[in-house]
Parts: sequence; C-alpha cells; structure tokens
Amino acid sequence: MSRLAWQCRRGLRELDELLQRYLAQRYPQASVSEQRAFERLLQSPDPQLQAYLLSETRPHDPELQDVVDAIREHRA
Repeated sequence: MSRLAWQCRRGLRELDELLQRYLAQRYPQASVSEQRAFERLLQSPDPQLQAYLLSETRPHDPELQDVVDAIREHRA
C-alpha cells in the first residue's frame, strides 16, 4: 500500500486528492482485477491521468474506464 500511496502523489493537487481518496476508500475492498487496473492506471503519464480524471477523456481499455468511473464517483 505504501508503494501505491507514493505513486498516487503526482504533483497536481487535484490528481493527488482523487487518487489518494480512491486508494483509501475503495481500493482495499475492490476486486483483484479492479486493483490491478488501478495499478496499471497509475502507470499513465500525468497529462493522460489528468485527461481521464478531470475531463471527459475515456480510456480505450474497459477495465481502466471502470476504475476511472469509480475514482470520479469518489469526488467530494
């Protein structure tokens, strides 16, 4: 978890908050496939993550899109 928490720190406050909130609130209960998809999502470059999470850009991979949707749901 500490490795993932470190990877959630992107240097852009909005991204950091969204990713860290998802990690704390949903990741522990997520299915193994959703956890793996989140880990793959964290490999995306910051501009791509920003486009996925803060705009309407959608990943082509349906598993990544499910994680993006879950992260967007945890906006508060």
